[in-house]
Amino acid sequence: MNHMIARQEVEYLRRRYAQATDLIGTGSAADESRGRAVYEEIFSADVQIRTQPRAGEVLQAGSPSGWADVVKEALAGFCATQHLIGTQLVELSSLSEDAHGQVSAGEAQMQSYLHAWHEQPDGQVYIYIGNYVDRVEFRPGNGWQIVDMTLVEISSEWRPLGVRT
Repeated sequence: MNHMIARQEVEYLRRRYAQATDLIGTGSAADESRGRAVYEEIFSADVQIRTQPRAGEVLQAGSPSGWADVVKEALAGFCATQHLIGTQLVELSSLSEDAHGQVSAGEAQMQSYLHAWHEQPDGQVYIYIGNYVDRVEFRPGNGWQIVDMTLVEISSEWRPLGVRT
């Protein structure tokens, strides 16, 4: 039973990440603060994060706050943004329990499909399709945390947003 619970807890890391990223993207100081707090919970303090774009600059950071800075800059100028998480695949490499049957240690790999859209003030929308590839560890006192993340770009394009009502 703990394997199923552990998988669900690992999956929720990515779901919380998507919500936190959209909060940071609003431009509101209060939302940014809430998003950064989630990053501090879901990422280990020494997390290694990078993008793998099809073309262009690789973005990277070595801490939750460093990645929040990257995200804030990347999403600046958009009117709205939404990160949708699709298929998630979690493979538990190891899982240990204490005498009470609670998870005490563990490692997992997770892949999560991403579809994100970002609205520009000029009525254009930037659509990004990608995969998050993560290494996750259970750390006593912190629970499951992402310790290594790569965002792999599959496709991206600009489109007209369409008629607004």
